[in-house]
Amino acid sequence: MIPAKAYAAFDPTSPLGPHNLERREVGEHDVLIDIKFCGVCHSDLHQVRNEWGGAMYPLVPGHEIVGVVSKVGSKVSKFKEGDLAGVGCFVDSCRECHSCQEGLEQYCEVQNVGTYNSYERDNKTITYGGYSTQIVVDENYTLKVPENLDLARVAPLLCAGITTYSPIMQWKIGKGHRVGIVGLGGLGHMAVKIAAAKGADVTVLSTSPNKKQDAHDLGAHNFAVTKDEETLKQLRNSFDFIIDTVSAPHDYNLYLSMLKRDGTMILLGAPPEPSTVAGFSLIARRKRLAGSMIGGIPETQEMLDFCAEHNIMADIEMIPMEEINNAYERMLRSDVKYRFVIDMESLK
Repeated sequence: MIPAKAYAAFDPTSPLGPHNLERREVGEHDVLIDIKFCGVCHSDLHQVRNEWGGAMYPLVPGHEIVGVVSKVGSKVSKFKEGDLAGVGCFVDSCRECHSCQEGLEQYCEVQNVGTYNSYERDNKTITYGGYSTQIVVDENYTLKVPENLDLARVAPLLCAGITTYSPIMQWKIGKGHRVGIVGLGGLGHMAVKIAAAKGADVTVLSTSPNKKQDAHDLGAHNFAVTKDEETLKQLRNSFDFIIDTVSAPHDYNLYLSMLKRDGTMILLGAPPEPSTVAGFSLIARRKRLAGSMIGGIPETQEMLDFCAEHNIMADIEMIPMEEINNAYERMLRSDVKYRFVIDMESLK
C-alpha cells in the first residue's frame, strides 16, 4: 500500500483535520498521481456535513484534482511519468451498461464509483478524494491536462467546468442563441465563460446589482437584476436557454417566464427542498425544464481541450490546507471569487 497524507472529516460537526491513509498499489492499468492542487466544491461541504446522507467517516473530500503522474502500471498506454493529469467526480463505473458504452459513465446504470465517499467496484473499499497528497486511479478514468494552462486554475474545470460545458454541448448552445445564466458563483462564472466562447449572447441573471462589473469581466454581454419589476417585464419571452446554477431555494416559474416559445431551462443546482413548477409555466409556450450533471470521460477531455484552445480557466482563490474549515464557512456566505483551490504543498 502507498501511504498518503490527507485532511478528513471524522463526523458531521467537527472541523476537518489531518489524517493518514493508504492508497492501493499501482495496478497494471493504474497511474499514481502526486496531487498538486484540489478545488473545493460546495458538494464537499454537503458530504462532509452529511447533508445528503450516507457519509462514511473518516471522509476525505475533493473531486477537482490535478497533479503529476509519478508512476504508471505495466499496461498503461495513455500516460507516462511526468505527465500532467486530472481526476474528476468519479474514478470508475461498471464499464458495460449502455451509458458506459456510450462514454456517459456519469450516468452508469450499475455502479458509478465516486472519487470519494463511495465504494469501489468490490463494494467494500471506500474511496478517498483529493484533499490528499497522492491518488491511484485507472488510466481510463484519468484526464490529460493541457500544459498551456495554469494548473491550479484547471482544477475546478474537473467539476464546475464540465458541469456547465456538458449541457451547453447537449443542447448545442452557441451562435444565434440568447442565454441567461442564473447565479454567478463557481458554476455560474464557468457557464458565462464557456457559453460566450461558444458564441452565444450571454446575460447574467442575478439578485445582486454589485455583480454587474464581474459579469462583464467574465464575458457576459448583458446583466439583469431579477429583483427589479420593470426588468422582469422586459425579459419575458427573451431567452432560448436559461442555465440555472443556483442550489438555494428560488422560484423556477420566474425564470421560466423569461424563455421564448420552445425554450429550455436547464437545472444544474439542486435546492434542498422540492420546487413548485406551475403547469402553465411550461404549457403556455411549449417550454422545457431539464436537468444535467457532469460529463463522461470523453466529454470531460473534450472540455479540457476546448478550454486550452480558448484559454478558459476558473477564477480562483488559493488556500493552504489548514484554511479549509474557514473556506467552508466563507463558501456558505458566498465569500469567494469563484472557487477555492487547495495548494497541496501545504500538506507535506
